[in-house]
Amino acid sequence: MRHKQLNNSMKTKNFWRCLVDFAVVKNSSLFSAFFVPTDGKFINKSQQYEDILINKLINRIRRHLKSDKAFFPKTEVTIFPDSVSANLISSGSKAPVKTISGPAKAPVTAAKKRRRRRVKNAATGSDSISITTADHNGETEPPWQLADFQTPPREGQTRFHDLDLDSRLMRAIHRLEFSYCTPIQAGILPPTLAGHDALGKAQTGTGKSAAFLINIIARLLKDRETAETLMARPRALILAPTRELAIQIHRDAQDLARFTKLNCVTIFGGTDYEKQRQVFKQAPVDLLIATPGRLLDFARQKVLALNRVVVLVIDEADRLLDMGFIPDVRRIIQQTPDKSKRQTLFFSATLTSQIGNLAAQWTKNPITVEIEPKQVATDSVEQLVYLVTAKEKMIALYNLVISKQLTRVIVFCNRRGVTRRVRERLYRHNISCAMLSGEVSQSQRMQTLDNFKAGKIRVLVATDVAGRGLHIEGISHVINYNLPEDAEDYVHRIGRTGRAGARGISISFADEEESFYLPAIEEYMGRKLSCVYPNDELLTPLPPPVHQAPAVAKKPGGSRPTRAGGNRPSRKTSSGRLASRLSRH
Repeated sequence: MRHKQLNNSMKTKNFWRCLVDFAVVKNSSLFSAFFVPTDGKFINKSQQYEDILINKLINRIRRHLKSDKAFFPKTEVTIFPDSVSANLISSGSKAPVKTISGPAKAPVTAAKKRRRRRVKNAATGSDSISITTADHNGETEPPWQLADFQTPPREGQTRFHDLDLDSRLMRAIHRLEFSYCTPIQAGILPPTLAGHDALGKAQTGTGKSAAFLINIIARLLKDRETAETLMARPRALILAPTRELAIQIHRDAQDLARFTKLNCVTIFGGTDYEKQRQVFKQAPVDLLIATPGRLLDFARQKVLALNRVVVLVIDEADRLLDMGFIPDVRRIIQQTPDKSKRQTLFFSATLTSQIGNLAAQWTKNPITVEIEPKQVATDSVEQLVYLVTAKEKMIALYNLVISKQLTRVIVFCNRRGVTRRVRERLYRHNISCAMLSGEVSQSQRMQTLDNFKAGKIRVLVATDVAGRGLHIEGISHVINYNLPEDAEDYVHRIGRTGRAGARGISISFADEEESFYLPAIEEYMGRKLSCVYPNDELLTPLPPPVHQAPAVAKKPGGSRPTRAGGNRPSRKTSSGRLASRLSRH
């Protein structure tokens, strides 16, 4: 009967986990304590059973516990033969022994156990490791030394070697093929690494995200030996105005922290509240990237606390101000330590009097670094404006995509309704496309971006939610179906192409009403735009449609979207305006 029970138990993974612990104990000092009394007598109640089980364990452990394979370094387990086991210990004589290679389990703290759990990624819903490690992509990294990262000194430029960074951080920088600091990085990093607050003025695409991330990671690695890591108590906080920017910063943080054990987490509205909440129960959080609304939700519900934040980054403060998030940011900052006990980095594309006042309130004697672009729009982007009527826009857009055989293009519209209609008409005419706007559910937005990056979608029709914080390689064309009302938005839109030294083309449609936006755009850019009438080829009538456009995966709540959140706790009525405002971005 006992044999039958044993065979049934061996079919379960829990039984094999027990055998792992038993095998380790048998080869450790604990084994001597339990089985070898001080008088030297060897107590062996079931030596045969033990030998058989351990042999089976060693032969089958990697097949039954594949998920734990990486956590057990190989060691040797010595098993005494039945006939000599008692004599060996009592007499101290030597005899042949059987040695088998097998996994040994090192002592594991509760915090490390939590880090090993696999959790659902709140943004994508897919399984992922919640902590960034050297092999978080499942890759086997070759040995690396700082000597492998050779960057010769160059006059007028700063090397990362000159900043005395941790070798793990330098390895990540080398993997990302960074050689020299950008102007904003060269100006910000030396003083911030020394502990000073900073106020930076820089446009998107200048490398400012890497600047504050390198500073944060270097600070956390330096303090990690002495600072206690607690659950839901982040030590660094980055505030971003939009979900897309928060997601992009999180990806950059994972790339830079890939060879460390720092846990980087991002939270934002539009996804299931409970899924994101569970992330804080899996592992201690070192770096938290968040949008203001969802962060306040968690803070009100006591899901997390910000009283241990040592580095605070406020990114794109001008956009936070424009979107009305400054009151929320104030409430968040009030929950962090005093500015004399934390480092604050403040970034904005413009330094108005309002931005200056906010920086003075939240920073302590900051150093100011202003990086003025040599030109507002890069020369790597060829800009062209077609003078068309409102009815000719769709015809010109379709013929551009077909005649130029465009495979990766972003089409910007000013309104959600226009975005929806353009996407539907393109799809009906057999052009693979997708929509990115505030009314699309967050899960669908993430899937759309992934498909666009993978080349599964030719045309991405988007509102200005894709104007900032979106870094996608290989975008050949940006088309302004509607000219933006704000000249600065025009620059951000065309900046999606012509990145990293590549060439790009920007095409804008100016109709009877939107052509009045051109003078402000030209004044802001300091140059005249080339305005032409489309040729006959671009105005060729559209062919008959071949598809019927599928429905868009909207947020729950009808035509006027609301913030999705699953089983989200109720909020006070005074906060209703905040939810409505966040849902529009």
